[in-house]
Amino acid sequence: MEKKEWYLEYEIQYNRPGLLGDISSLLGMMAINIVTINGVENSHRGMLLLCKDEEQITRLRSILNTMDTIKVTKLRRPKLRDRLAVRHGRYIHSDVDDRKTFRFNREDLGLLVDFMAELFMKDGHKLIGIRGMPRVGKTESVVAASVCANKRWLFVSSTLLKQTVRNQLIDEEYNEDNLYIIDGIVSAKRANEKHWQLVREIMRLPATKVIEHPDIFVQETEYTMDDFDYIIELRNNEDEEITYEPVEKQEMSMNEGFSMFDF
Repeated sequence: MEKKEWYLEYEIQYNRPGLLGDISSLLGMMAINIVTINGVENSHRGMLLLCKDEEQITRLRSILNTMDTIKVTKLRRPKLRDRLAVRHGRYIHSDVDDRKTFRFNREDLGLLVDFMAELFMKDGHKLIGIRGMPRVGKTESVVAASVCANKRWLFVSSTLLKQTVRNQLIDEEYNEDNLYIIDGIVSAKRANEKHWQLVREIMRLPATKVIEHPDIFVQETEYTMDDFDYIIELRNNEDEEITYEPVEKQEMSMNEGFSMFDF
């Protein structure tokens, strides 16, 4: 029987010496392997486990619930957010009102790149929007995640190297395995009808599309925010407000030179 992965997370109620060793020994006696272990935020510890039989997990849950030193908060098949929590030691936070919106600060760029890389590796159509102020690292993070996911990225519109506005692609660039990057402000302010025709062709491809400044993009197209599978917000700090007036001024500056990777 093939072994399956499970995610265990517990909150430490009383952090006595040897607690982790006791839990590890318990898992060993039950023939459950620990794949990865890490502290996860405030007094929580997460583990990726490997076992053959779901009944082992049922027994484990029953035993752990009798322990007064810990409180089990999650014991389930691992989700993407669980894997990243174990890998980076913290959870990705989503918007309370919109569960498809995920928030990151600039200090979390490693976690953001890892998160996007996991999304990019999934096959099929995905539409991802990313919001953020100038110089916060939006485009650079998308490119870095593309490298991690072993994807070829194509700028349909961008300001990374002055102004980029594509009106056509060559045949080999129409590929379901490519990742297409569109800057909503550049497309809205600088593009012609040929560019928008190309954008519509790309949107129909069963491939991953990343739209920077999605709010501006939907104002100029027939698409809506409901069409997006994920919305990512990147801030310099958690109190920063994302506004579009200064963004538009910088993005539309024709005197801007090469933009360096800034993380």
